[in-house]
Amino acid sequence: MAGALIVSGGEKGRDMLAEVLRGMQMEITSACCGGGEARRLLIENDYELAVINSPLSDEFGYELASDAAMQTGAGVVLIVKAELADEISVKVEDAGVFVVSKPFNRALLFSAIKMACAAHRRLNALQQKNTQLQQKIDDIRLVDRAKCALIQHRQLTEPQAHKYIEREAMDSRKTRREVAESILISCEGKI
Repeated sequence: MAGALIVSGGEKGRDMLAEVLRGMQMEITSACCGGGEARRLLIENDYELAVINSPLSDEFGYELASDAAMQTGAGVVLIVKAELADEISVKVEDAGVFVVSKPFNRALLFSAIKMACAAHRRLNALQQKNTQLQQKIDDIRLVDRAKCALIQHRQLTEPQAHKYIEREAMDSRKTRREVAESILISCEGKI
């Protein structure tokens, strides 16, 4: 688990949030009081969750919440005064920030934190799937370049080049990408 970042302008708020998160078996990786320090920590570390108790020592906190949600994979919960909750929610909901009004009951905060963590896990799964698909696209492009090299340098047709790469991959127990790389090196001198 990547852990949680607590951002609160007051020490009392940080302690209360730390107690709630520990009760949920979450590891608290970092705690700070200002938006500037929180931004630095978000750049340097990968968090599962960021809980922001506004106002902060150097800003209100909704900008930080939006930035954290848009620029990191962390689930973000923003705690604001009840009279500001609707106004702030409109500003941050498109970024995927969960807004909790204070005073709050622990059950509501618990639910918001659970939803933010679930959103983090879902986003992580989508990012991993995206990375896998990007790798497949890169492999296909490389194999297609190798086919073109075979067509140009060995006068094969496209089906023959395709079959050649497939056969080489099976016979040498290599991936199609590895075979394509070796073809490109032998035909063009580069990958």
